[in-house]
Amino acid sequence: MKTVTIGTNDAGQRLDKFLTKSYPNLPQSMMYKCIRKKDIKCNGKRCEISTRLEEGDVLSMYLKEEFFQTQPKEYDFMKAPQTLAVLYEDENIMILDKKPGLIVHPDEHYELDSLIARIQHYLYRRGEYDPEAENCFAPALINRIDRNTGGIVMAAKNAETLRIMNQKVKARELEKLYLCVVCGRMEQKCATLEAYLTKNEKQNRVYISPKPTPEAKPIATRYRVLAEKGSFSLLEVELLTGRTHQIRAHLAFAGHPIAGDGKYGKNEVNKRTGFPYQALYSYKLRFRFTTDAGILEYLNGREFEAKNVWFLKEFYDLK
Repeated sequence: MKTVTIGTNDAGQRLDKFLTKSYPNLPQSMMYKCIRKKDIKCNGKRCEISTRLEEGDVLSMYLKEEFFQTQPKEYDFMKAPQTLAVLYEDENIMILDKKPGLIVHPDEHYELDSLIARIQHYLYRRGEYDPEAENCFAPALINRIDRNTGGIVMAAKNAETLRIMNQKVKARELEKLYLCVVCGRMEQKCATLEAYLTKNEKQNRVYISPKPTPEAKPIATRYRVLAEKGSFSLLEVELLTGRTHQIRAHLAFAGHPIAGDGKYGKNEVNKRTGFPYQALYSYKLRFRFTTDAGILEYLNGREFEAKNVWFLKEFYDLK
């Protein structure tokens, strides 16, 4: 028999979801059968697949040891550097300035160095994250940006923060502003661009069209011109919808690709600038909660800004 006490980060989950994440060696068919036959109990009583777990609940599981996952003593995140640019941190959340070139999550090529691995390593060393003390929660990213885009990324230190912030992102109760350098001069100094975006998963690319199609999703991108230098413009951009590669593809569709963008930009222009990455940076974050934020209510109205935007000096040196 194995007993597990539900902690803060596991509370609120359905029983079946908790068991699936905590014990991947336990087949679902076996799990459902054990719940039905009372081989899995909650607080000594029969429970259901849909039972919502509460902090302090004790699960008793009369199962063979082979079904229980053994936590490894060596963690992959320990192989990642702890190097982070932290803009803000408290007991619930981290706000970081990700540098271009760093991937946020390991991809299909399985890279050991990623932003989330660095965060977990950093918190582990500080004693704020112990994988052996958690059943299925690990510090997680709240938002993500492309590998070669720099800027603000948020991470949750606990499950409640992750739940709240996922809801805030979905409800668009955050304002995220970007800086970028685009080719050419904009026809209007301030405008909102609207179009439709279709994603091609195989190509890891999106396509923009002026008219709707069955697969396309509407997009809206607001910009204002901050400065102009030769045949380039510095823009501040706000995403009114949050789609994959939206800023890069939408501005390119409008005739003003981002300098240094090898996917949606112009190679001859990119060579001339010498930019190693696309000149796009998520530089400002504002919390604008319109619904209850629970333990994160203290963040409402706060604003954070990344100061070291790598391409600003290069922009003013362009011809």
